[in-house]
Amino acid sequence: MYQLLGSPASPYVRKVRVLVREAGATDQVQEVMVATSPMASAAEVLTVNPLGKIPVLIRPEGSSIYDSRVISRYLDQHLQAGLYPEARLWEVLTLEATADAILDAAVGLVYEARFRPEALRFPEWHDAQWAKITRALDTLEKRWMSHLSGPIDMGQIAVACALSYLDFRHDKRQWRKVHGELDDWHTAVTARPAMADTSPF
Repeated sequence: MYQLLGSPASPYVRKVRVLVREAGATDQVQEVMVATSPMASAAEVLTVNPLGKIPVLIRPEGSSIYDSRVISRYLDQHLQAGLYPEARLWEVLTLEATADAILDAAVGLVYEARFRPEALRFPEWHDAQWAKITRALDTLEKRWMSHLSGPIDMGQIAVACALSYLDFRHDKRQWRKVHGELDDWHTAVTARPAMADTSPF
């Protein structure tokens, strides 16, 4: 059996957890939730990932792999989930990368507020990170709605998890007010059992 080390609040971990459920493979992946942070990585995580980051997938053969995109590609192949369809692979990968970039900026903002003393915070950096998120949301709505509305794939899962994280940690920004199409799509996709079952709320 695979072991997935993670945290229910992590959007990167959530991507993998959604994939496992979409694949119908919860009996093949044991989810092990750990308490960890960028300032104090959990010992059990450091043992299998020198970077101290989650998610980490411990495979039956003993070696571990990490980074949510690496784990997702591995599990998709080994569980035969079909969430990286060859016919639109590059679109799926680009969409997943866009979602992860949203998360990188959004998570960075959370860490800035949580771990850096207020006197050392850099407002211009903060604004630049949110500008990245805004541009990405604009692009998703202008260029990607037809793909998002198609058969479920890993690009869609990644975007759904990213938007949910904005709700979870940055609700005061109210991204939905100016992205009505994404709002409607997100409401529909988060009703999927795999999304509902992994909600951090």
